[in-house]
Amino acid sequence: MTARSTALGATAALAACIAWSAVAFAQDVHKLTDLQYAEAGGQPLKLDLYQPSEPHAPLLVWLHGGRWEVGSKERMPLGGLVERGYAVASLDFRPASRARFPAQVHDIKAALRFLRARAPDYGYDATRIGILGESSGGHLAALVGTTNGQAELEGSLGEHLGVSSEVHAIVSYFGASDLLTILAQSTPYGLGIREPALKTLLGVLPAENEALARLASPVFQVDLHDPPLLLLHGDQDPQMPINQSHELEGAYERAGLDAKLIVVHGAGHGGGAFYDAERTKLVAAFLDEHLRRNLASDVRNASEAGSRP
Repeated sequence: MTARSTALGATAALAACIAWSAVAFAQDVHKLTDLQYAEAGGQPLKLDLYQPSEPHAPLLVWLHGGRWEVGSKERMPLGGLVERGYAVASLDFRPASRARFPAQVHDIKAALRFLRARAPDYGYDATRIGILGESSGGHLAALVGTTNGQAELEGSLGEHLGVSSEVHAIVSYFGASDLLTILAQSTPYGLGIREPALKTLLGVLPAENEALARLASPVFQVDLHDPPLLLLHGDQDPQMPINQSHELEGAYERAGLDAKLIVVHGAGHGGGAFYDAERTKLVAAFLDEHLRRNLASDVRNASEAGSRP
């Protein structure tokens, strides 16, 4: 395969993901755009906030894909979850060509601190937060979720450094999990996309700096305190090996943690099948179990504690 055909294929795959990212709502949704959550290198970092009509909606954070380089907060495909009563904050974060890893994780954790600190101002509930992402955004969602409280990846951006960046549920749509194995698992087509993307993200290929690659790999960050995990991956994905999701599921299982992989049969890298009514129902059930039910339990326990003599 020529470099030109690989590049055209990558562009087509990204366009397919973007085509399924338009949001159309069946009910009133309040959208706030370009909220600045931090600043890095003299540039503002912004997010868009989608809020359903119900007050105190649980909060989800969405991370777009695009090889850690392209994509936009405007491409937010979780309209079905907003209609089910979730608020969604869709983030922009620094591209890898402007700031190498771990800059993206620092940005996202700054956004989480901002969103938690500003919850009373905007009216959603940030007591328990879910983080979701697709492709490279799925990788970042899993990495942020498996590094709750890890000082090395917390960063120092934003005005709310004393606020927690913890998340309580992770959903990764066809994301990477082990940067040390991904190239060996890739097809020739996938290599043409992954090698330059990883080199831009890390500054070198993973084998040339294994310590950095391990830090950037969710499979090496899993511990007993990590939040529940849901993975979705197509079994015909030509550029993100499905073994990446199997590896992260396996790491969770070995740690005795809650993880589930939904294989989308016949699906490639992205597309409408990941966000259709069937898959939205499954994702919503996972989030309801780990965000809404636990939130209700937290409120009940606090109330009982306050009533004790």
